[in-house]
Amino acid sequence: MRWVANETLHTDSPDLPECFQLSVLSWLPCVYLWLACPPYLFYLQRNNMGYIMMSVLNRVKTVFALVLWIVCWTDLFGTFNELHQGDTKPPIYFVTPLVVGITMLLATFLIQFERLRGVQSSGILFIFWFLSVLCAIVPFRSKILQAKVRSGYFSCLVFQSEIPDKLRFITFYLYFSLVLSQLILSCFKEKPSLFSNVDTDPNPCPQSTAGFLSTMTFWWFTSMAIKGYKNPLEAKDLWSLNKKDSSEEVVPKLLREWDLEQIKDRSTQALYSKPPPAGESNHVGGESSPEEVEVLLSKKKTPKKPSFLRSLIKAFGPYFLIGSAYKLLQDLITFVNPQLLSLLISFTKQKDAPTWWGYALAFLMFFTALLQTLILHQHFQYCFVTGMRLRTSIIGAIYRKSLIITNAAKRTSTVGEIVNLMSVDAQRFMDLTTFLNMLWSAPLQIILALYFLWQNLGPSVLAGVAVMILLIPLNAAIAVRTRAYQVYTAPSATLRAYRWGQGVEVVMMMMMMIVIIKSHLFIKPFLHQLMSQTSHQASVSLKRIQDFLSHEELDLESVDRNNTATGKHGHSSVTVVNGKFTWAKQDPPALHNINLMVPQGSLLAVVGHVGCGKSSLVSALLGEMEKLEGHISIRGSVAYVPQQAWIQNATLRDNILFGKAYNEQKYRSCLEACALTPDLEVLPGGDLTEIGEKGINLSGGQRQRVSLARAVYNEADVYLLDDPLSAVDSHVAKHIFDHVIGPEGALQGKTRILVTHGISFLPQVNNIVVLVEGRVSEMGSYQELLQQNGAFAEFLRNYSLEDIVEDEATGTTTCYYSRVIQNLLFEVRSTADFLRLCSERKHAEPDPEKKLPKVEKLIQAETTETGRVKSKVFWEYVKAVGPLLTLFICFLYGCQNAAAIGANVWLSQWTNDAAQNMTQENISMRVGVYAALGIAQGILVMVSSFTLAMGNIGAARKLHYALLDNKFHTPQSFFDTTPIGRVINRFSKDIYVIDEALPSTVLMFLGTFFSSLSTMIVIVASTPIFAVVIAPLAFIYIFVQVLRDALISRNLHYPDVKTFIGNCIVLFAALFAVIGKNELNPGLVGLSVSYALMVTMSLNWMVRMTSDLESNIVAVERVKEYSESKTEAPWEVEDKKPSPDWPSQGKVEFLDYSVRYREGLDLVLKNLTLSVRGGEKIGIVGRTGAGKSSMTLCLFRLLEAAGGEITIDGVKISEIGLHDLRSKLTIIPQEPVLFSGSLRMNLDPFDKYNDVEVWKALELSHLNKFVSNQPAKLELECSEGGENLSVGQRQLVCLARALLRKTRILILDEATAAIDLETDDLIQSTIRTEFEDCTVFTIAHRLNTIMDYTRVLVLDKGQVAEFDTPTKLLSKRGIFYGMAKDAGLAQ
Repeated sequence: MRWVANETLHTDSPDLPECFQLSVLSWLPCVYLWLACPPYLFYLQRNNMGYIMMSVLNRVKTVFALVLWIVCWTDLFGTFNELHQGDTKPPIYFVTPLVVGITMLLATFLIQFERLRGVQSSGILFIFWFLSVLCAIVPFRSKILQAKVRSGYFSCLVFQSEIPDKLRFITFYLYFSLVLSQLILSCFKEKPSLFSNVDTDPNPCPQSTAGFLSTMTFWWFTSMAIKGYKNPLEAKDLWSLNKKDSSEEVVPKLLREWDLEQIKDRSTQALYSKPPPAGESNHVGGESSPEEVEVLLSKKKTPKKPSFLRSLIKAFGPYFLIGSAYKLLQDLITFVNPQLLSLLISFTKQKDAPTWWGYALAFLMFFTALLQTLILHQHFQYCFVTGMRLRTSIIGAIYRKSLIITNAAKRTSTVGEIVNLMSVDAQRFMDLTTFLNMLWSAPLQIILALYFLWQNLGPSVLAGVAVMILLIPLNAAIAVRTRAYQVYTAPSATLRAYRWGQGVEVVMMMMMMIVIIKSHLFIKPFLHQLMSQTSHQASVSLKRIQDFLSHEELDLESVDRNNTATGKHGHSSVTVVNGKFTWAKQDPPALHNINLMVPQGSLLAVVGHVGCGKSSLVSALLGEMEKLEGHISIRGSVAYVPQQAWIQNATLRDNILFGKAYNEQKYRSCLEACALTPDLEVLPGGDLTEIGEKGINLSGGQRQRVSLARAVYNEADVYLLDDPLSAVDSHVAKHIFDHVIGPEGALQGKTRILVTHGISFLPQVNNIVVLVEGRVSEMGSYQELLQQNGAFAEFLRNYSLEDIVEDEATGTTTCYYSRVIQNLLFEVRSTADFLRLCSERKHAEPDPEKKLPKVEKLIQAETTETGRVKSKVFWEYVKAVGPLLTLFICFLYGCQNAAAIGANVWLSQWTNDAAQNMTQENISMRVGVYAALGIAQGILVMVSSFTLAMGNIGAARKLHYALLDNKFHTPQSFFDTTPIGRVINRFSKDIYVIDEALPSTVLMFLGTFFSSLSTMIVIVASTPIFAVVIAPLAFIYIFVQVLRDALISRNLHYPDVKTFIGNCIVLFAALFAVIGKNELNPGLVGLSVSYALMVTMSLNWMVRMTSDLESNIVAVERVKEYSESKTEAPWEVEDKKPSPDWPSQGKVEFLDYSVRYREGLDLVLKNLTLSVRGGEKIGIVGRTGAGKSSMTLCLFRLLEAAGGEITIDGVKISEIGLHDLRSKLTIIPQEPVLFSGSLRMNLDPFDKYNDVEVWKALELSHLNKFVSNQPAKLELECSEGGENLSVGQRQLVCLARALLRKTRILILDEATAAIDLETDDLIQSTIRTEFEDCTVFTIAHRLNTIMDYTRVLVLDKGQVAEFDTPTKLLSKRGIFYGMAKDAGLAQ
């Protein structure tokens, strides 16, 4: 059958030949399905999503598909019947029904196979039915037209005699009806598969069960958008996370690949390091010469390191490739509209062309743009989900790695660095995924654009290519040097190489190609810049993450936890044989030749000097040290009570339960045993009181008792107790030992290893291990050690706080603790009341009906703004950039786009010269003006981008400095009520957003905004009638803006509506060009429609950038919130500066002084009045919560007075600057503070003292021997928090720091609690001599350290209970006497 142009194109009623309808249109859907089927079946075979019961919907679809097969083959049998009757038909009448019929059988098979594989909605079949309907529309219309021609009206529908082929007429309309029905049915989804988690999830995400059409159009998100429009969205409104996106799925997936990568690396290293087999040689002698070995070794390849990037690609690459496929499809479709535009311009030139041409082209351009939009957003969806999975998996991998890295690795990776890896570096991978496809997409689009330009311009296009190639090294050099500023200029030579006289349609098509190129050189420099910066930063982040994940891990098998046999060691719970341990492989061993056997149910005490290895032994048993030699085995579960208690930001009860079920009786027993019951009376909410981060609102003793109670409640088999009694008062320590640790305590029958400096408990333990310099010097029971009469026995005789009497008759040792306990229970004093309360409450039944008072939460939830971001936030950022600079930047962007419009309008006018044969006359002027506009545009792009970058950098610097300055001046109460994670988040994630994400977003937003604005201006100027549709489109835009504002607060995006507006602009611009083709010249038509085509891309990006801008600008709001929090008093007050030698005497006076921790809380010190003369040594004692530490904080003005005054040498400390005050005081805190860095830096952070003075301070603090034995000496690297030093050593470092400063006033807050008695005695001697003329305030649990002080201050409930010399206080038999009696210091 011939193709007759007059019947198809050049007519007002076009139709396609019947042969074409029966072949191409009929086969196209079939070819698609057969090509798509093999990979799809392979995918279904590999991904079984369950089994779906046959539903009514599935039955109907199956029946319709079978009926379609019957209809097709009815056509085939009808053709055979006609052949039998002598009516010969062409082969196409046999082939097409056969092919279509078999394809329908394939569709039937797919319907059932998808059901068996759990597919709820089939995209493959939806596209097949859609293509079938689309291809059937032409024959549908054709048959109606043919019938109309024959009968003159539509009586064909009632089958009158004019229809020559009634069978095919009937079968075709049956076929069309069934295919259309199948398309409609495909829009609905099946029920979830059996045993699907969707059924059990109370709030499942509809995306996982959305149909194909719903997925492509994001219709599944509509319900959330409506909910967000009606009310501000909250976290509870959001759907559950898809299981495949959860950390439960993605983290193990990445870790599996990373483990395989590391195993491959280890096997490769083993291969390279494997020695050649003995006897192998390649020469007669059988031995290799040294020279030959050297040559052979030099030829070996260096084994590659494990690649984390390869693991990421293997884990998430396949899913990302689906998004890349969408991007490839979108890029190819991008070049369809320029071809259609060329045809549209050709149509406007042909005055006699049928009108349907123009309308068809307009709607084709609309549907092409619509399809492009749908595909682009699917690409973004896959990119964002991939980015989210990358970020989640990387954070999970880093977190898990941080739990098992060696101590050597911890020295190189601080907590701050690890947090930065998880917050910033992981985020960079998420940012990268959006732009990663640009690596191949941008070159592909430029190549395709140049190809189409070549078709129209020929070799002349090479001039533009040459300019582009020349610009590549320049851009690369700038990117390498600055990584922040990239300047792009456009190749105007392309247009100057225009081959004159080829026609307006060629010019306009070329113009569209150049628009595509310029989208990569002007509009996409923003994308390119983002991609360049993001990829560079991601590569840096990749290296950091890979280095961290490659750190050595602790050997999880170093401790044998499966030891169930008794063997030669009997029933030992803990066994160490020939143990040799070190904190890092490069360090000397910390423990040597450790042999230990702890019988089940026994109590072992570990004692020794500071730094002898007591805590190291506990760490070795936990598997936290590197085992060099020996064997460790532990039977049963282990509970660990660290020397510095670990407390969660939760209620006191939750801290003790630690995830276990609440048992009232067991819980109350734990509280009483750990002496926590009286504290519940003090805490505002009892055991439901919220505990601040790191236990900030608990005393050191309370924190330690909570930590101990947690271990007791969790009922382990083996308890490792690292000096838990050092942080509590002596009488409380006695109670805890008797009721928890001791032979009659709650842990009796459990295996207990107790590290302690309290020798008063040693008579009651089963065995004692004495450590000296990492070795076991003595081991045995208390009696055995005394009988050995060794160094430890001598130490006991010198430092025992009790009378130890040898019973000559029995050879046993009797301690007189029983008498102390009896006396203690009858005391009515404050401390005795404490234990009496415990005793009384032991048998008291808790009152379940008692309602605790409602208390204000300590840690408040972060405030979250709802709705759109306030204009004030944008104004704050504008102020940071500079208002005038902001206006200038907007002006530059406006000029830049004006230059672009001018160049394109000039080009449009230039095309008219060809029509008027004026090309050669105006060539110089045309080229000159166009070149000038191009150069101006390039310069403006450069200047505007540079100015914006400088403004953004300046704003980031100002915001960061304001935040940092405020936090340095923020009062302590802020940190009491604010988790440190929130503060770190401001300095890491939010500052990262302001530094890197926000500038790029602003850059792209301004570019796309002005691009969209210039598009509207050009279209309205070219086709004024277009102004009619601006109002309804603007209304839709504003409505969607309101809807988006409701979603932006939850960082959600609803992408398709605004881009649909862009597609409507394309449609109306083309339609109005068709309608007004007689009035418009082709140049204006091309200009208007080409800009309209560009607006879709601009609006796509503007929608994203508007959402991103509002999401990212929230970082400015969060930073400003913390930059404007209440600050402390000024650091310096010029008119109140004290004299340089102040304080010369050290006289301290409290005058009716009161203080509270925060507004609204009770006073912790009440009307305190006392006077301390210069040089006095004051001991401060009192029970937990008495106000001891609060009093010392007041001296530093960490707490501001609620009333009264403190004066030092007559100067009111409330009137002078904080820096002037604090620089004249020295404190040695209960919890020593060390920073990452050298030991010398920790001792002398401002480098004020020489090495001789530093060594002298170390000698006085008894650290010189330890430091001298270190290879690095003073340059010994301290890990974060000083974790590579023992707690006692850290306290000695703080003492050495105080000795260096030697201020007139010294405060010791339990400064020697973690130090053994012998070293403590030496330290106290040092303090007495070196600080002889200084005023010293000492908070002490060990009363023997303050018995020779000038005076002792006894605090009770924030007030002065007693204040006098120790001798007089003992004689008064008051509170201090009771405490001394408890400690065995008084009779």
